[in-house]
Amino acid sequence: MAVLKCSVGRSFKIQTGMPSIFIIPTSHGWNFVRSAPTVSVPARKGSDNEAGGREAAAGKPDQNGSWTVRKLQTLEEAVPLLSASDDFVLGLPVSAVIAQRFRLPSVDPAEFPEMIRLQIEKLLPFPADEVTSDFELIAQNETESVVSAVAIRNEQLAEMASPLLNRGYIPRQITVYAAQRASTYAPKGNALLIYPEGEMLVYAMTENGKLSLARTIERNGDHLQLELPQLRLSAELQGIDASYPNVLLDETCYELREAVEGILTSPTEIVGIELPPAPVKLNLLPESWRQRRLQLTRQVEWQKRLVWIGGAYVAILVLLFAYLGFLRFQLGLLDRRIARDAPGTEFVRATEAKWKALAPALDPHYYPVEILQHLFESLPSGDVRITSYNQSARQISVDGEANTAALAYEFIDKIKKNPELRTFQFDMAAPRILPSNHAQFRLEGKPK
Repeated sequence: MAVLKCSVGRSFKIQTGMPSIFIIPTSHGWNFVRSAPTVSVPARKGSDNEAGGREAAAGKPDQNGSWTVRKLQTLEEAVPLLSASDDFVLGLPVSAVIAQRFRLPSVDPAEFPEMIRLQIEKLLPFPADEVTSDFELIAQNETESVVSAVAIRNEQLAEMASPLLNRGYIPRQITVYAAQRASTYAPKGNALLIYPEGEMLVYAMTENGKLSLARTIERNGDHLQLELPQLRLSAELQGIDASYPNVLLDETCYELREAVEGILTSPTEIVGIELPPAPVKLNLLPESWRQRRLQLTRQVEWQKRLVWIGGAYVAILVLLFAYLGFLRFQLGLLDRRIARDAPGTEFVRATEAKWKALAPALDPHYYPVEILQHLFESLPSGDVRITSYNQSARQISVDGEANTAALAYEFIDKIKKNPELRTFQFDMAAPRILPSNHAQFRLEGKPK
């Protein structure tokens, strides 16, 4: 693909996938063709004689769903029908472009853009940096290549598409409607297309689905009688086979069928609107527009992402508040249960305290006689004597004397190991050694 100056020498890929919207020129202005997958009706040919603003749906065997066609008088009427996320193709009328067929020596395809640029510069009456161009390869052999080139002034294109540009609607592809029709109805061999654009008739010769020669003539029989032979001669001078094996006349020009067949001496086939037009390589989208469209597309994508992020954030907040509400409900339920069970709990605690207070009187392990018996059972020998015993509700104290300090320590050790005395925690301070070398000790025991 070649685009002059600001776009010349650059290439960009045509997006894959069938676009959902085509805006194409007609005799009444424009046709807005939109994919309508939820509608399914038999295929039929449209008619430009129907009242403007009326919609017609038609199916196509190789498409899923159907297509709706809305007639527009100006591109401004297409603005409310579009949205920022729409992927659409704008077809240009032949009168807006310069179409030329070139024969060039066969070279590396990468050199074609520069060769085409040089050829177009020779034809342009204005600076080359004001033009966007593109080309398609019609035929090629070892010695030469036949190329179809199309160009349009950027200023003219911007003025024509201003209603769309002012709203930020940039097509993904800008092409020539004549090339779309050629690719749809005559993808192989030579053909002649005659159809209306505005008040004029378009005379377009095609080779292998590519535009070779395009002119506009007035729509009446006298002009056809005069212009068609001259256009045929022009085609032959450019090396185009003008035998017209395939003449395609738009259905809105049916009244001209006999005149065209009489002039060209070839059978004429009536064709209707393409639903949808076949894809073409030609793309006259300026580089600056492509960059702007990319920015807008990214903005739309970021807006969608922000909407999703915002929705997810709101959903998380809703779940969080719902969870907090659930926790508050559970806490309230627990508080009510605690309040309901409080009298019973208090009774249990009071009863437990009473039993603990009565334990010394009820539990045999707290009886003084039982404790003294177990203390005497723990005496290591007769050399250890208990001299004093005192007991209260909270403490037991035992004073004694042993012949040696070792016997005192042995006594406390046996007390701690006595299973009948494990109700108490016994401790002993260091024994006091008497002048007679006897050891005086004191044991203290507290309930565990």
